[in-house]
Amino acid sequence: MIIIKSPREIEQLKRSNIIVAEVFRELRRAVSPGVTTQELDRITEEMILKRGAVPAFKGYRNFPASLCVSINEEVVHGIPGPMKLKEGDIVSLDVGVNLHGYFGDAAITLPVGEADQGAKRLLEVTEKALHIGIEMARVGNRLYDISHAIQNWVESKGFSVVKDFVGHGIGKSLHEEPQVPNFGSPGQGPRLEKGMVFALEPMVNEGSYEVRILSDGWTVVTADGKRSAHFEHSIAITDGKAEILSIL
Repeated sequence: MIIIKSPREIEQLKRSNIIVAEVFRELRRAVSPGVTTQELDRITEEMILKRGAVPAFKGYRNFPASLCVSINEEVVHGIPGPMKLKEGDIVSLDVGVNLHGYFGDAAITLPVGEADQGAKRLLEVTEKALHIGIEMARVGNRLYDISHAIQNWVESKGFSVVKDFVGHGIGKSLHEEPQVPNFGSPGQGPRLEKGMVFALEPMVNEGSYEVRILSDGWTVVTADGKRSAHFEHSIAITDGKAEILSIL
């Protein structure tokens, strides 16, 4: 069942997501060659707590950190630690916030220093895929219209969309119905209604869409070792264009 949110609830969700956006503003400044992923996690947790919120990821199914940090071939759910970012890496950062029982969730992928042209193109295509999906998130469309638009764009640029992990509804739980795949046939799925709130999150690989999970039980990597990018926004369906909640 997809939970329809009231205008008051959407305002609460926006407050949570604004904290996420504020964290990203700081992380953009912090990402540089030599910084450890543990340091990025520390910045994230301190900022969230300072704003009276709680990190949504820490302790979720025993995840040990407040920030997911995924480097190069890592797709999602990378665990922060002593690893230092290197010049030319790309790093995906995924932040979740719980403010008074309402959740925010978003992700960005950044170049570390100067990335090569292939990395820049991967990031551009993935971020554009997210916004193409958001454009399709309108009253009267079907859920998989979003999915199809993302897949069509990504594959037209020679990349692939991850199929084992998908977007989701969000509200008083971090993950709610429905699942929002980044692939599918148009005209399928529930009809979109005002008050639905989704976390759209294309995960795009340079090579094959296939992935595997490392022995830590969390970190997802591309099966072929090629790079992956991840962008995510929490959005609310309105009378017109979807409202991006996780933006300043």
